[in-house]
Amino acid sequence: MDWNKAADEARTLMQAHEALSRVMPRPNAPKRTWVEYHRRSAAVYARVAEIDRGHFHETMFWATREREKAESIEQSALT
Repeated sequence: MDWNKAADEARTLMQAHEALSRVMPRPNAPKRTWVEYHRRSAAVYARVAEIDRGHFHETMFWATREREKAESIEQSALT
């Protein structure tokens, strides 16, 4: 599954989790790949939060978590 399909198909929090797990990089992928994954995941969750209103707060938690993971990886690469 590619990113565009993952982003377009997810309409619920569960669908977002499932789609993003299919596009997750290998554990030993470069840090830059992981940063991009977490940033794009944050965008998917933020979009889904507007659709799956019953899970709005939980989905926004995941969006924030993914954004913070990307920032953490970037900071660790600088030190």
